[in-house]
Amino acid sequence: MRMYFRRATTAAGARRALGVYDVAYLAGGPRRVVECAVVALADAGLLKLRASRVRSVVGEMPEHPVERALATACVNGRSTASVCADLRESPEVAEIGDRLADWGLVTRARHQLTRTGKQRLRAAEEAGDLPAHVFDGPEVLPPGTVRRGVTEALTIPSGLGRTLIRMGKALDHDSDHSDSGFGCGGGGGGGGSD
Repeated sequence: MRMYFRRATTAAGARRALGVYDVAYLAGGPRRVVECAVVALADAGLLKLRASRVRSVVGEMPEHPVERALATACVNGRSTASVCADLRESPEVAEIGDRLADWGLVTRARHQLTRTGKQRLRAAEEAGDLPAHVFDGPEVLPPGTVRRGVTEALTIPSGLGRTLIRMGKALDHDSDHSDSGFGCGGGGGGGGSD
């Protein structure tokens, strides 16, 4: 019975119409969804990117929940990195992953693509209806403010920040208690003065 249920779910997922953010999730997970939302709103003139800051333009609110969450998050202007990090963890993006899991296109636990999900992604790419950045990321965008803003905001993988902080604390701890010549100071006698 379990196999029948899984096949029925997978078959239903194979027939469902996928939106641009569904395909973006299949292509690159929450990160790609955020990248696509930033690009879509910037192209529509609803978002302004300047250096490392992003600000939504007052006016019409987008209809899609992810785009609306993005526009709402940066009404007063914020760093692009913090907006993108918050949006990746938002309920609107999580809902896309959960829906794709319900359809059998990604696994429940880690949201990895299933065989049907890979087939649907390949079919969407072959159809050619969506822009290349949905599949390949912002690196394929023409050089400019939008490409630079999106790629610079999303350069550190999630979890790496915590690792770097722990490494920095460990190095600080080691240099504070170092008696030997094996620290960053090299030569001998400690590595620095107090």
